[in-house]
Amino acid sequence: MTRPTTLGSLRASGYNDLTVKQEMRRNLLAFLKSGEILFPGIIGYDRTVIPQLVNAILSKHDVILLGLRGQAKTRLLRGLTRFLDEFIPVVSGSEINDHPYHPVSALGRRTLSELGDATPIDWIHRDLRYHEKLATPDVTIADLIGDIDPIKAASRKLDFSNEEVIHYGLVPRANRGIFAINELPDLAPRIQVGLLNVLQEKDVQIRGFDVRLPLDVAIVFSANPEDYTNRGSIITPLKDRIDSQIMTHYPEDLATALAITNQEAWLERDAGSRLVVPDWLREIIEEIAFQARDSDYVDQNSGVSARLSITALENVLSNMERRALKTGDNPVVARIADLQAAVPSLTGKIELVYEGEQEGPIKVAKHLIGRAVKEIFESHFPPAHRGKKSAEKEEVATSPYRKIVDWFSQGKKLEIGDDDPAADYFAALNKVPGLKDAAVKFTGSEDPDLLAPTMELILEGLHQSAILAKEELEGQVRFLDMFQTMLSNLGDPKR
Repeated sequence: MTRPTTLGSLRASGYNDLTVKQEMRRNLLAFLKSGEILFPGIIGYDRTVIPQLVNAILSKHDVILLGLRGQAKTRLLRGLTRFLDEFIPVVSGSEINDHPYHPVSALGRRTLSELGDATPIDWIHRDLRYHEKLATPDVTIADLIGDIDPIKAASRKLDFSNEEVIHYGLVPRANRGIFAINELPDLAPRIQVGLLNVLQEKDVQIRGFDVRLPLDVAIVFSANPEDYTNRGSIITPLKDRIDSQIMTHYPEDLATALAITNQEAWLERDAGSRLVVPDWLREIIEEIAFQARDSDYVDQNSGVSARLSITALENVLSNMERRALKTGDNPVVARIADLQAAVPSLTGKIELVYEGEQEGPIKVAKHLIGRAVKEIFESHFPPAHRGKKSAEKEEVATSPYRKIVDWFSQGKKLEIGDDDPAADYFAALNKVPGLKDAAVKFTGSEDPDLLAPTMELILEGLHQSAILAKEELEGQVRFLDMFQTMLSNLGDPKR
């Protein structure tokens, strides 16, 4: 389709004159009527955040998203461009996307006055109408609003009283578009004052110029609720001018968390071996994040990003690739031992409270992995304890773990290595009576590749239930009887 190239042809085409928020409202209504997905790639917000954001757009509101890190706030804000027209006309050469019908800059007004209907028109895509700034303490009013540009004045031989010597900041350059500020509380209070007129009066004033720019811009923000409520670093007049405040959240259930990780993680690898991650191990990876969000060792005010699960799964896959190249196995099935490769993904994404710092990040990360294994083990397998037989002693369930526990109680030990070939790995686990039968009941398969990791899960579940002991060696783990280990530790003066 040929678009008008001059103001006259634009008027003749019947182009409608809408503000940004009117434009977004109109297009959103069309999306709602058609039933099209509003925010592709956003999972878990269909009944919570998205309806509130839709209401805000329909109300033509400026919006702030409050949420802890890793809750898709920035992705939501960037997704708002879907509700802008694909292209809009601007006065050619305008720095602030002047509307051809009513330009607001000095250049736009002068061009329209001199050329009239012959004023040339450019068309800009919706993606170029979204502007984003990460708030930092060093942001200035000149960055956001603008300032006098002495170089422009000198090169064009303009007097400083001429409005065209102004260098426009980020907000005016977002005219007729969306301007987003991430982490708003980090913006200095005196700079926040500069946004008051933008939000309420929809204009800006620059330096000592007796000129106002009536901007047409939708302002959106993101912030951490801890900063917003406790530090009080968003000034009260600015909070009052933000029309809608919407709280984001972490996935509320395991299925939602799994869907997010499967969408975001890098799963398709090219090492040559097929990588298989059992569903229960994916659940463990997600459960680690849930455990962290409920742990006394972790600072809950900081939050635990959804990126924790994503990067943890990627590290598990990379460890599987490494083992495949060493052993030549194909396919390669993920093991409990592979979860240790996820530790670097955890330590950098959890902020520890004092008790956690005392334990150390690596120890806390392994503790969270153990808690997650226990939770998922108990959700899929019969409980390891039948219940209290007496006030002091718990009885191990007769089935299906009695044979397993009895074997270890005879003083026997089992060692398995992280890099053991699949055949050796299965052979070692298969020495334990009853272990394979318990795994077959769960998997419904006799395939050793699938059985072996499940057999290790059962042993790890019994360990996390304080029935078996486990020692971590370099590249290996050793399972052994809990009671004998306790007696051995009592007799060792170094312990």
